Order: sequence, then structure tokens, then C-alpha cells
Amino acid sequence: MRVLIVKLSSLGDVVHSMPVVHDIRASFPDARVDWVVEPGFAPMLRRLTGIGEVIECSLRRWRGEWWSYQTRVEWKAFVTQLRREHYDAVLDLQGLTKSALIARLARCTPGGVRFGLANRTDGAGWEPPARWLADKAIRIPPRTHALDRSRELAAQALGYGLQGPPVFGLRAIGSSAAAARSVVFVHGSSRDDKLWPEANWIALGKRLVADGWRIVLPQGSDEEQARARRLAHAIGDAYCELWPRMNLGLLVDRLGATQGVIGVDSGPSHIAVALDLPHVQLYNFPTAWRTGPQAAHGHRHQVSVGGDSPPLLDDVWSAWHQVAAVSGLVT
Repeated sequence: MRVLIVKLSSLGDVVHSMPVVHDIRASFPDARVDWVVEPGFAPMLRRLTGIGEVIECSLRRWRGEWWSYQTRVEWKAFVTQLRREHYDAVLDLQGLTKSALIARLARCTPGGVRFGLANRTDGAGWEPPARWLADKAIRIPPRTHALDRSRELAAQALGYGLQGPPVFGLRAIGSSAAAARSVVFVHGSSRDDKLWPEANWIALGKRLVADGWRIVLPQGSDEEQARARRLAHAIGDAYCELWPRMNLGLLVDRLGATQGVIGVDSGPSHIAVALDLPHVQLYNFPTAWRTGPQAAHGHRHQVSVGGDSPPLLDDVWSAWHQVAAVSGLVT
């Protein structure tokens, strides 16, 4: 069996779709699972156990440069690569017009089917044309976690039953020698309303340092870099490590060498969940039920904190002690 997944973006959504690969191969061990994704996420997907070909689709950039000769050349090369194989099933896990059109471009075997989403689930993006562009649209209960939405669609499409919690299969390369007692602060987000107050990060960092931990501060933009420097200076530069900007493959590797993550609701935090790291995820809105770590997913060492307002410092500190205890970390 050959299966093609179409999930182009964004980072958190791509991470939440990863368990589908394991589910398919658990039911069909000889299956080949390919994936179409935006180039920025490709290095991460290539660290996914059981993945076949990762097909890069620069749709965001192409739409802004559709008139250029280079875009036409790249689009032609993409279509050639996409249509090189014939698939028994194409799974549009995104449910947008653009992803459904990419799924339509893929070739199917005789009897092959393109599956898509028949409806919007709470808090998720969905566009009605995606339903009509699919050969078969599958309805998912509206109040469904992002992880479960993709898993349910794939299971119904291919006719297997879901068993057990999600298995991401994300592997960090070269991270067997973990960095000594390091906790990553995922302090940045593309949305300012998801951020946690800097004063709280500083106070939390000082508590962790007093317990013998080092603080790691990643950054992916000029704004995040400036914030990371402010946090390090306030916590104590000698106790902090600032990571340079890096592609997602290297970020996966670096995260895999740490002992835990505390972070806002953003892509790197979801990567921490996929790497099975001890993790506290911070929510300023009551949306953890649809994107955050859940006990039903087997995440006793990964919890969400917060809800209608930014979580309190003491609540985050208590949650960290909870996941540290479950994980056998000495704090």
C-alpha cells in the first residue's frame, strides 16, 4: 500500500498529524507513507520513524511570486515529483482548499481514493471546497483534539481501528548524551496574546537555577532574540544558554538532548510533546483541550496549565515539580 499525506503547515498542525504515520504502519507494516509539506517543516519530518518520501511544496512563497520564471520552474518540478508515484490513498489532513487541490494533483492507483474532511472541528481551519474536492469526505466530531482529528480521519479512511495513545515516532539525532540538567524555555510565539510575562519567566528561571538547573533559551526571530537576551541577563548569563536560529531538524536534535521544556502554546512546545520530553505547556486561553497534552494521550509527564488568563507562576512551578517527579528527575 502507498499512502500520501497532505499536511502543508503550520508547525503545530504538522506535529499533531505525526502519529498517523505510526498508526498506518502498525496496521499495514509494508505500507509506504509519503508526505507533502512546506519546506521549512521537511527537516523535522525526515526524522520521523516510518516516513517515506518527504515532498516539499513551497506554496506560500509561490503564491507571492506566481509571475516569476523561477516559480514556474519550481512548480513544474514539484508536480513532476508529486505525480511520480500512484497512491492507493491520499489523505488531506488539512482541510483547506489549497491542500485539497494538492491532493487532487496526486495520482491514484485504479480504485485509489482521495480522502478529506467533511466538516470543521472546533478551533481548526477548514474550507468547504475541501469537502467537494475530495473523492470521499469523512465527518469528525466537532469537539475533537487536533491529534485525534488526524488519527480518526486516517483510521476511517483506511479501515483500521485506533489502539492506544498516539505514537509520534519523532527521533532526535545525536542526542543520546543529554545536556546536564537543562530546561528549555519556549518563550516565543507568533501571537503576542499567547506570551507569558517576562517577569514570570525570570522568577521561574531563578527558582530553577537555585535547584541546580541550567536554562536554555531558543529564538527564531529578532524579537525572540532580544527577549532571550533580556531573560538571560535577568536570570544570570552564567546559568543560561542562548541557542542560535536553526532549522527544525536541528531544533529537534537540540531539544532531544535536554531534560525538559516549559513553554507557551507554540510549535516548539508541541515538538517537545512529540519527543516525549517532560513538559509544562502554558495557555492564556481555554484551548488546551484541543491542542495541549492530555492524560488520555498517555502524557502524565506532560501537562497543560492555565485557561482564561495567563497561568500563575506558582501554578507553573507546581506543574514542573509534578512532571519532574513522574519523570524521575531530581529537583
